Amino acid sequence: MLSDVLRFATVVVIDDVRANLRLLESSLKAFGLREIKTFSDSAEGLAWLQANPWDLLLLDLDMPAPNGFEILQQLENRDRGRAPVIIVTALNSLDERRRGLELGANDYICKPLDLPDLLLRVRNNLQLSLASQALQQERDQLEQRVQQRTAQLRASYQSVIRSLARAAGYKDNETGDHILRIGESAALIARALGMDAKWIEQLRLAAPMHDVGKIGIPDAILNKPGRLDSDERLRMNQHAQIGYDILRDEQRSPLTDLAAEIAVSHHERWDGNGYPNGLKGEEIPLSGRIVALCDVYDALRSPRSYKQAWSAERAQAYILENAGGHFDPHLVQVMSSVFAELEDLQLTMADRAEPVMHSSQHD
Repeated sequence: MLSDVLRFATVVVIDDVRANLRLLESSLKAFGLREIKTFSDSAEGLAWLQANPWDLLLLDLDMPAPNGFEILQQLENRDRGRAPVIIVTALNSLDERRRGLELGANDYICKPLDLPDLLLRVRNNLQLSLASQALQQERDQLEQRVQQRTAQLRASYQSVIRSLARAAGYKDNETGDHILRIGESAALIARALGMDAKWIEQLRLAAPMHDVGKIGIPDAILNKPGRLDSDERLRMNQHAQIGYDILRDEQRSPLTDLAAEIAVSHHERWDGNGYPNGLKGEEIPLSGRIVALCDVYDALRSPRSYKQAWSAERAQAYILENAGGHFDPHLVQVMSSVFAELEDLQLTMADRAEPVMHSSQHD
């Protein structure tokens, strides 16, 4: 006899001979099954199968179109473990049996029926179906828990990133909006470049930490109202290496590794005249080349303590003029294709705090 779980499994029978349907339905009910759907019209049966969940199909082969083989072809993408098919037919040649199994049937039984044999096969296939469904449900629940845990870890990373970026921003009198715009604009350019979605997301999270090294620069230099002398400039330039040292950790992660890479490379120049390592061209990591563009463009478009905001036209002209000098020329082309989207960021993530006016630039 059947367990309580199997009793309420949905069993579908498709056979164009009504006498066969009545026999199968009565036998299945006598076996203890409660949810039985029968179809003498094969097209109607196929449509029902495609629109509803089911646990087992008993299928005749020799029927008006669609015949059993055609129905199997229509169901070829089903999960064969979760939705098994038993062919119940008078067609019993080896070629027909082989064809039916090749098209995805799980079992094959010939007419005239041995009902006890058929019912044993029904029970076995239903057990397979419900076990497969339970396994899939467990996998889905596990995947959901993994996704929830991943989201929690991502939120924790984001919280730490925002804290570090804010700390650097307070030291440098920059707004949190500028810091967040760097992440969004870097992701925008990387997406236009065709980069992998996972890397784009990591770049979006890591880019706001580009100037975290300014934590290690004395306030007297960061807040000096006049121009920096040569010694002060050298000290200021150390913030790139300091940022790398802060972010690079023995317990490495892809996100902090990328953030450290950006921190140490975003002041390098395409022509080799940048700092701290004088890298040139593609020696500079792609992440640093992207953030260099975003940082300069956003700085030009934003009011600072030493200047008013540049117009979009003037800032864009500056970026184009410095392609091949300061900036990767290919990335400049990519950036120029998303200038409108970058300006949208300027509007939707506008600075909410006005800086105190000083007189010089320390970037």
